[in-house]
Amino acid sequence: MAHRIEHKPAENRFEIHVDDALAGYADYTVIGGVRDFDHTVTDPAFRGQGLAGKLVAAALDASRADGISIATSCSYVEKFVEQNPEYKDLLAA
Repeated sequence: MAHRIEHKPAENRFEIHVDDALAGYADYTVIGGVRDFDHTVTDPAFRGQGLAGKLVAAALDASRADGISIATSCSYVEKFVEQNPEYKDLLAA
């Protein structure tokens, strides 16, 4: 299965697609220049394939490339950052 990740800034969302199906998304809110990831969802049909981790990693990499700090209101993103300390520098003070 081929997957692609898209950033949809007008919707404040990163999406992961498997073939042509939307498999999951990570929503965020921008507050004071901080991208607060507040909701991550994986469609039940695509769970257990590591797609959420790929999606969040891509979203955090894009945030770094954009020079934007993050907040982790979403428990999945919070746990991901804890388990992947290379992203801790993105956390807003």
